[in-house]
Amino acid sequence: MGRILTVTLSPALDLSTETPVVAPGGKLRCAEPRSDPGGGGVNVSRAIRFLGGDSAPLVAAAGAAGEAVLSLLRAEGLAPLAVAAPGETRRNFSVIETTTGAQYRFVTPGAPWSAADAEAAAALVAAQVAPGDWVVISGSLPPGLAADHPAALARRLAARGARVALDTSGPALAHAAAQGAGLAVLRMDDAEAAELAGAPPGPPEATAAMASALVARGAAEIVAIARGAEGTVVADAAGRWFCRPPKVQVVSAVGAGDSFMAAFTMGLARGDAPERACAFGVAAAAAAVTTPDTRLCDAETVALLLPQVTAAPL
Repeated sequence: MGRILTVTLSPALDLSTETPVVAPGGKLRCAEPRSDPGGGGVNVSRAIRFLGGDSAPLVAAAGAAGEAVLSLLRAEGLAPLAVAAPGETRRNFSVIETTTGAQYRFVTPGAPWSAADAEAAAALVAAQVAPGDWVVISGSLPPGLAADHPAALARRLAARGARVALDTSGPALAHAAAQGAGLAVLRMDDAEAAELAGAPPGPPEATAAMASALVARGAAEIVAIARGAEGTVVADAAGRWFCRPPKVQVVSAVGAGDSFMAAFTMGLARGDAPERACAFGVAAAAAAVTTPDTRLCDAETVALLLPQVTAAPL
C-alpha cells in the first residue's frame, strides 16, 4: 500500500462534554470534558490509525493548544510533523444535551495567515512528499489564506508525483473544481455539491451525473459526493456507483466525513477499485455516527458493517 500523508492547515483542540439541558441564564453543570485533536486531516489520520493503517499527519500547530494537539496525536500512536503556523491553534467546543440528544457545536477561528506563512507551509509539505504517496488535504482554511491555496498546493504535490485527495468546501472547492488541480480524488457532500452547481440537491442519478461531469472536465480522476445517511455516489472515467450503508443508530455525525476519507483513501492506496474503496468509506462513516463526540470509527464496527454496504452502478 502506498504511503499516506494528511495535511491540516487549520487544526483544533476539540473539547466535548454533555449536560442535561442547554438553556440561557444559570450555570450549566457539565460532565468531565474530553479533549481530542481535531481538524480534517488530523481526523483522517486518526481514523486511519483506528482502522489499523498508518499515515503521516502534517499539522500546522501553534502555541499551547497546538502542542496539546500534537501531544494527543502522539498518545494515539501517530508521529505528527509540526508545520509552523502563526498565533495560537484554535479551540472548538461541543455539548450534547442528554435529555434531547441535541448537539451544540461552537467553532472558533484560527489566527490569520500571511502569504509568507502559506508559502513556508506549502514548501515544508512539498518537501515531505515522494512519488506514489497519497496526500489528503482536508479541513477548513485559516483566515487570510487565499481560496485557491488548496488547489495550488495540490498541483504542487501532484507535480512531485503524489496522488492528491482534496476534501474542502466553499470558494476553495470551486477553485479546485474549475482549475484542474491534478487531483486524484475530489470529495464533497451534497450541500457543497449543490452550492457548486448552483442548484438544489437532486436524486442520486443527478448527483452521479454531476460527479461524472466533474471527472470528464478534469476536476479529478475520481469524484465522491456524500448524500448523508443515504450513502455516497462515486464516479471515475469507467463508471459511477451509489454506495448505501445499513441503517444504524446515530449518536453523533461528527467525524463521519473524515472517517469516510480515511477508509476511502486506504482502499485506493492499496489498489481497490473506486466502488470498493467507496464501500469501505461508507462503512467507516456509518461506524463513526454510532460513536459520541469526536471518537470517529473503529475497525471492529467497520468490519461488521462493510458486508451490509451495497454498491450499485448508476
